[in-house]
Amino acid sequence: MGNADTKLVFRKAVVQLTSKTQTISSEDNDFWDQFWSETVTNVQDVFTLVPASEIRLLREDVPANLATLCYKAVEKFVRAVENSCRTQQDQNTVLNCSRLLTRVLPYVFEEPDWENIFWSSLPAGKGDPPIPLAHSLCSAICDLLFCPDFTVASNRKTGPDKAEDLHAVDSCEYIWEKGVGFAQSPVKNATFESNRTELLRLLLTCFSQAIYSPNQNGNRWVQYVTSAENRHALPMLTSLLNTVCGYDPIGMGVPYNHLLFADTTEPLVDMCLQILIVALDSDVQQNDEAAIDNLFINYLSRVHRDEDFSFILSGFTRLLMNPLRQTYLPHSTKKVQFHQELLIFFWKICEFNKKFLYFVLKSSDVLDVLVPILYHLNDSRADQSRIGLMHIGVFILLLLSGERNFGVRLNKPYTSTIPMDIPVFSGTHADLLIVVFHKIITTGHNRMQPLFDCLLTILVNVSPYLKTLSMVSSTKLLHLVDAFTTPWFLFSSPSANHLAFFLLEIFNNIIQYQFDGNSNLVYTIIRKRQVFHSLANLPTDYNTIIKSLTKKAKRNMQATSSVSLTAATETPSMEGSTPALPAEPGTLNATLPDTPGVMKITERESAHPGNLTLPAELVMSNGMTKEITKQSSNQGDCSPTTSSPKVFNFFT
Repeated sequence: MGNADTKLVFRKAVVQLTSKTQTISSEDNDFWDQFWSETVTNVQDVFTLVPASEIRLLREDVPANLATLCYKAVEKFVRAVENSCRTQQDQNTVLNCSRLLTRVLPYVFEEPDWENIFWSSLPAGKGDPPIPLAHSLCSAICDLLFCPDFTVASNRKTGPDKAEDLHAVDSCEYIWEKGVGFAQSPVKNATFESNRTELLRLLLTCFSQAIYSPNQNGNRWVQYVTSAENRHALPMLTSLLNTVCGYDPIGMGVPYNHLLFADTTEPLVDMCLQILIVALDSDVQQNDEAAIDNLFINYLSRVHRDEDFSFILSGFTRLLMNPLRQTYLPHSTKKVQFHQELLIFFWKICEFNKKFLYFVLKSSDVLDVLVPILYHLNDSRADQSRIGLMHIGVFILLLLSGERNFGVRLNKPYTSTIPMDIPVFSGTHADLLIVVFHKIITTGHNRMQPLFDCLLTILVNVSPYLKTLSMVSSTKLLHLVDAFTTPWFLFSSPSANHLAFFLLEIFNNIIQYQFDGNSNLVYTIIRKRQVFHSLANLPTDYNTIIKSLTKKAKRNMQATSSVSLTAATETPSMEGSTPALPAEPGTLNATLPDTPGVMKITERESAHPGNLTLPAELVMSNGMTKEITKQSSNQGDCSPTTSSPKVFNFFT
């Protein structure tokens, strides 16, 4: 009953704040103290007791009260820092102010007229320079993140009357976790971790103003926190980085431990990741001074010790592989869900620290990064809501494929039992890469088409190093050639021929540099030789091109009508709503199979067949066909060209 009564008091204060039409004086401390007294105990209570509609009503009808509420909350932060946040009352006040500002700030930011409220100055003493409200809030948050007995364990045997001055405390002694630049192992405390999470959530809310005001020249909140004005910049970066890379969701390995005990570390790690991503999101390519002013980027780019790189990489691979782990007891281990943030942060580190990128590439641990990326790409291919995850995964692989060591590492046998709905094969990580890319191209949604160039470019980059492709991956490559070299596809867009050129370059590189070990691919090329003969005899006159495009358009119309009739009797479902097929291991034992006889893998068929049909999963829309037809008709009378297109001839 007591807890319900305190929440009722808080709710009455919110109603009173929004219902009064007159401005409430900032000197009325009895009224304002109701918002940060011991009335609520978690952020969920604040979000429930302060509805969004009432915040907007307060902003529109009584804006002075909302401004005073923000000012008084920041003032409480500043006073708590001055008092070293030594008492339980000060700590509760800080937490409730943090929760209240986390709830209110997004509605302040969404209104353009309130854009600069936090960049106005606090009342300063005589002779003191005016301090923006945002600077006071950020400085207080950073001081409190290293407050002994509140967010970190105290290193000194001091009582409440001799608490350390937060303005003078050496925060490098209070880094949260062991790792980069810090060799000690602080004792874990669930209360401290929960308090850190509350403060970081408020800081992330402050950073989010860029979402509501995209026309600003940079994020002023981020610029201040990552600048030299923040004396905690280095220990803050180190604490965030070590917290992420040192986190082990499995812990001692006790089954179902995550169901028995509350884990306060995972929310903290999630907040740390998001703060790091936002703080490192700077356009340093256009402005080199931005990297110098952003101490997070500056310090991260200067990490160079192998033990630090090993710690970061092992943390990444541990967390990326966590959702993929298979156990005998179902759901017995904890599964983390921030893999997308991990990939973005990995991209940022590789972008700003090239030494780390080379460290990743020179070890086989790069395959522990490759496998989870391919898993998430395969799992997200039909879900349009995860197109961002698809982009960052493809871009990371494109970055890695530019280095020779990555292509060489792909020849390591693939023996994992990762649950992916792909054909069972026996081979290397290169085979896994090709099989997954084929799956993405043939069964992904339409928004994946802009990534086809990147996917094939990755295969082109690694193709000179692929030694023993399996029969499964060889067949997949030939299937892509068959699909992308049909006349209607090549003539449907001015850039459609790029995909065919990429595939031909893949075959050229493998045959030129790794011919001896790729008998499976060579035999598959011979078996599908009619595809290359058709490409060599591709029609180039105007009438034949229009005829092939028109024929394909008619086929698409017939297919569409038949699908409509079938769908009328079935329950419609949105594209991407169907989950992936039940998972099965993607490999057999990694051994080189005996090469079958040539008569068993070749077919008795003509080398010059008639019309070729494209697989149904690669059929494109009619709009592209109509567009190219219209472009061709606008050119007037076109005389047919006599020169045939340049192709690669494998049979001399």
